[in-house]
Amino acid sequence: MFTGLIQRIGTLAARNSAAGGVSLAIGHAPWETPLAPGESVAVNGVCLTVAGAERGSFACDALPETLARSNLGALPVGGRVNLERALRLGDRLGGHMVAGHIDGAGRIGAVRAAGRDTVLRVVCDAALLEGIVRKGSVACDGVSLTVASRQADGFEVWLVPVTRRDTTLGAAREGDAVNIELDMIGKYVRQYLGRAAGADGGVSLADLARAGFA
Repeated sequence: MFTGLIQRIGTLAARNSAAGGVSLAIGHAPWETPLAPGESVAVNGVCLTVAGAERGSFACDALPETLARSNLGALPVGGRVNLERALRLGDRLGGHMVAGHIDGAGRIGAVRAAGRDTVLRVVCDAALLEGIVRKGSVACDGVSLTVASRQADGFEVWLVPVTRRDTTLGAAREGDAVNIELDMIGKYVRQYLGRAAGADGGVSLADLARAGFA
């Protein structure tokens, strides 16, 4: 589990084929408590397991599904990535609940300045857009953001100066691929409501009353 608050910007140091998948080597500024094999790290929002670690770098394996569904598949050696270590019990949840399970990739449709802030317009397919809610949460390349607006083919998020400085989104350009993870709670609600609609046409007032909402 992650928060979407980026702790380091790392670099893809190497990419090697490994038994039908790919092994990635990620360089980064060292943490005070070193990474340990077996722990989880979000790399551009993708939850990966540390296979081996040294001071300032770690190795992890990425499955074909991971590479196909995220922008890690096309990331060049030397490319920058957002890094976040998994939460520990008792940590502050400053962003929102992020699982590190990417729902799909979108593309930066436009970048514009808004005073000292930057607005990113993200274009994505209809299936992803169904899970985007204005003023709701979304993780883009692992960064916890608030949806400022929603359009027919995408959505907008605002980057404050600290987000531009401390994440790779500060260098985002039109056409760049971006990993999208929809709000976890929203996904469960959508699935439940979809099942209810398939069974009896929707959620009734009686259903809401039984659940304690009415």
